[in-house]
Amino acid sequence: MLKQTTKLPYIILLGLIFYFPFLGGVHLFDWDEINFAESAREMILTGNYSRVQIDFKPFWEKPPLFFWMQTIAMHIFGVNEFAARFPNACIGVITLITLFIIGKKLKDSTFGFIWSLMYLGAFTPHLYFKSGIIDPTFNLCIFLGIYFFFTAKIEPIQYLKSIIFSGFFIGLAILTKGPVAGLIWGLTIFFYGLNIRFKNYIKWKEMVIFGISCLLITSIWFANELFNNGPWFFKEFITYQIRLFSTPDAGHGQPFYYHFVVVLIGCFPISIFAIRAFTYNHAKIDSTFNELTAFVPWMKTTFWVVMILFSIVTTKIVHYSSMAYFPVSFLAAKFIYDWLNERATWNKWVSFGLISIGGILSLILAAVPLVGMNTRAIIPYIKDPFAVKNLEAVVEWHTYEIFIGILYFAVILYAVLVLRHKRKEVFIYTLSLSTAICLFLFGAMVVPKIERYTQGAAIDFYESKRGQEVYVHVLGFKSYAHLFYFQKPVSDVSAKLGEKYEDWLLNGKVDKPVFFVTKFDRYDEYRNHPNLELIKEQNGFVFLKRKNL
Repeated sequence: MLKQTTKLPYIILLGLIFYFPFLGGVHLFDWDEINFAESAREMILTGNYSRVQIDFKPFWEKPPLFFWMQTIAMHIFGVNEFAARFPNACIGVITLITLFIIGKKLKDSTFGFIWSLMYLGAFTPHLYFKSGIIDPTFNLCIFLGIYFFFTAKIEPIQYLKSIIFSGFFIGLAILTKGPVAGLIWGLTIFFYGLNIRFKNYIKWKEMVIFGISCLLITSIWFANELFNNGPWFFKEFITYQIRLFSTPDAGHGQPFYYHFVVVLIGCFPISIFAIRAFTYNHAKIDSTFNELTAFVPWMKTTFWVVMILFSIVTTKIVHYSSMAYFPVSFLAAKFIYDWLNERATWNKWVSFGLISIGGILSLILAAVPLVGMNTRAIIPYIKDPFAVKNLEAVVEWHTYEIFIGILYFAVILYAVLVLRHKRKEVFIYTLSLSTAICLFLFGAMVVPKIERYTQGAAIDFYESKRGQEVYVHVLGFKSYAHLFYFQKPVSDVSAKLGEKYEDWLLNGKVDKPVFFVTKFDRYDEYRNHPNLELIKEQNGFVFLKRKNL
């Protein structure tokens, strides 16, 4: 491994290299990325930073902390994709640094370096830091809330400071995404305590200090909102949270095991190492007590809380289980560290998992450009008419893009079958960095072409109308893209008309030209509307114009 004094700068350098380039190389994706960026844009446009809005109407689904971070970036870099994703890239580097520092404190700098490298070189943990979604910030705050409560238990002299920090970070997590942060923290604390039968565990004084710390942070926004605007917004916010847990959103009612599959495949290769870490007794391999071993049951408890909680929740979306990335990466690093020090053994199932899951992912990476180059041959087998039209987009593909997936699988095979027998440390570097490089290249070369199929034509149209004295609206489907890429002005009447806005655009006495976008498979609903005329159809989207004012 690298010398002790050089590891942290390398971690920071790797974060800068892999997280920041090409942040603005592809449009934001509907829904979440554009949704959050649009909320930040509307804060800047209206000057109202206390009330979260979408389409200039109250948006009670999320608190404002992440949007504040995006507005700061937009003030610096402008209202664009780079600014929308910049906060997460920063959080990515901070996360790598945090894992290194905590890992060094738990054991040594070698463990901290392995932990950071594991997180850098895993699929979805890596990709989320190049996105504009809330979860990376939310998850880091929850993890730190759990970690500092852990330190309060093992370092009684520092317990007051640790409890305050625990409340501080859970407060930030609540300000990022809502009360589910407190639920995850509380369930983790409860079930860990249950496991040890609450022996000398929780004291009322600690809970009061934690509660005060958490409340002071959340009051930055919640108290201000309640004081200035009354309880209406909170009633809607709480109602939404309850509905989210009890009623599946359209398209997101997945089977119970959904998140286990997502984490297994999405967290490759660290998910394979984490499974191995679950199979042996960590306390038995250490002759004396140490903080690293003591943290294992905390991370196992966190993992099961997140996975079971969001498996029970009826709405299942990929990033809901992303908090599990922290315990998964920790357990993966723990196994690798024990393996390096010959306290844990490698078995054939680890090799099988790496090669099989790695093979599936490599096949997908190679198949995407292959499909792009052979859309005409594939279209007859696709039943979704909108997807068929999407694939009519003109996108230039290159044969070498297929080799991103092929070469990645070749590296996995070489690392597993050759390097792990001869040079364990090189094996770790090779597997982690090859995954990061693979995702870096795929994101730079392939993802922009995928986006051209899925939403490119629509976003081109919205951008073409930007700055014009017109209305732009979508019909028959949910989207935030027209708001952000048309850059809908604050003076628009939609906030006043509410649900009647669409009918007014279609049939009312409008004062500006009106343009509509719908999807090919929804067009029949509007084809014979007396006030609409067809402009064009392109790649699954249908563009319409109001005939008269």
